[in-house]
Amino acid sequence: MNPETKAYLELHLAVLLFGFTAILGDLITLSALTLVWWRVGLTTLSLLFLVRAGKLWRTLPRRLFWQYAGIGVLVALHWLTFYGAIKLSNASITLVCMATTSFFTALLEPAVLRQRIKGFELLLGLAIVPGMALVVQHTSWDMQWGIVAGLASAFLAALFSTFNKKLIHHASSLDITFIELGASWAFLSLILPFHAWLTPESPFWPTTRDWVYLLILSLVCTTFAYVLALRALNHLSAFAANLTVNLEPVYGIALAWIILQEHEELDRGFYWGVAIILAAVLGYPFLRKRYANDQ
Repeated sequence: MNPETKAYLELHLAVLLFGFTAILGDLITLSALTLVWWRVGLTTLSLLFLVRAGKLWRTLPRRLFWQYAGIGVLVALHWLTFYGAIKLSNASITLVCMATTSFFTALLEPAVLRQRIKGFELLLGLAIVPGMALVVQHTSWDMQWGIVAGLASAFLAALFSTFNKKLIHHASSLDITFIELGASWAFLSLILPFHAWLTPESPFWPTTRDWVYLLILSLVCTTFAYVLALRALNHLSAFAANLTVNLEPVYGIALAWIILQEHEELDRGFYWGVAIILAAVLGYPFLRKRYANDQ
């Protein structure tokens, strides 16, 4: 198996696990900030058993360490807006909003990596938009802010993925994950007291059921999936990775329908939306190959 094929398989497994995060976020009773704080804290703790933190601090250049830490803050903001969108709307709408990540990446990646904008990437990114519109239909006005938060989350995902692509070769995927998530937890710890002061009625301690969901969310859907996704970036562009991540709403909505036993009717528009997203994801490798041959 060639490295690129293996990277795609690992990324698809990561995306399938990412699809569970919205479901778990909907099931956990904590607020978005508290939920993300626990998730990142448990994940960082689990990584202490997998990395040599002392050696990493001694050997990694300080400038590079702080760059990864800065990306970690973006990751924290992404998850805050992601779970905020779930609480303000629902899991399905949030997941489909994340499909715009590829469009944002098509604009951000050339600017950050100093590359020329590729027309076919921009067109594929734009093709996701009508797919998203078809999947999420008849959205009520009281879910507007959920959509805004979901789009903000998609933009932040495109931003931190592009920066990761730029810096991915300077350290191992595991070390990068540890630094970024550790920085995320430190950043969230700074703002958590203000959240507790402003919303004293919001619970901090998870219930017994919440603990089960948090452990699955942290160890399987974060630690394992995040490392898989980062490792795939060694062989895939940020755009290709994020375009594949557009399958997350497809996986997530299907899983929500099965696991949560949501009996909402999926009409023809839903399937057309899924078809558009799939066409963009599966068509990218062929268009990229053709584009490369024309250079």
